Amino acid sequence: MSINTKRLRASVYLASVLVMSAATSGCSIFSQTEKDLTEGWSANKIYTTAREAANAGDYERAIGLYESLEARYPLGRFAQQAQLETAYAYYKFDEPDSALDAIDRFLRMNPSSEDADYALYLRGLVNFNRGHSIVDKLFPRSIADLDTVRQKESFQDFSHLLTRHPGSKYAPDAQERIKHLRNSLAQSELNVAQYYMTRGAWLAAFNRAEYAVKHYQGSPAIADALEIKVKAAHKLGKPDLAADNLRVLELNFPERAAALKAQLR
Repeated sequence: MSINTKRLRASVYLASVLVMSAATSGCSIFSQTEKDLTEGWSANKIYTTAREAANAGDYERAIGLYESLEARYPLGRFAQQAQLETAYAYYKFDEPDSALDAIDRFLRMNPSSEDADYALYLRGLVNFNRGHSIVDKLFPRSIADLDTVRQKESFQDFSHLLTRHPGSKYAPDAQERIKHLRNSLAQSELNVAQYYMTRGAWLAAFNRAEYAVKHYQGSPAIADALEIKVKAAHKLGKPDLAADNLRVLELNFPERAAALKAQLR
């Protein structure tokens, strides 16, 4: 290899290193500049600016400012409020996992806060709205088709709110959402139970229908769930169990019970 070739390769390598160093240095300078934007600001100024950003829909900037506030003034009077507002900003920024983390941290650090009811309500909202992507908006579908795990978590969150803070101003909306979730979750269980019936999995069908009856009383799906329990019990060769569930059906839905009796004769 000639000396000129070696020099050329060395020059190319050095240029590459310099470009990478400059890029890295540029990123560091940029990051440092971003960090220094609030240097010398009071907690009140950071908080106010973050609120303004959130109100303008710039949730990404709001999150950064709230987190700077917590880092700089962790024991200040604005820090606790910033935790909750960070959670809300993450929720609006479509980062549900980060929102839930922020809410859980707030509840751990401030278990007796007067805003605990709002934290539980917000947690329920985050789980309630998970999966509502642009596709869901363009092609609406039943919430029963969404992730039932998140639905159950939302149901639990709103239930905790009503149990622990029955007088909360968020309670009426939580109650309505619980009603919606109860119906949806019951329908999801019923859909699975009906599938098992078509597959001849009588015990599995009975168990799913029983779960719906036990946990989601008041749902329109309960009548169908009771019917499945009666039919599945018959298929399992358990006439006493079928009769017990038929009596429950008669007490609550006499017309449905009469029609089912006619089918079973």
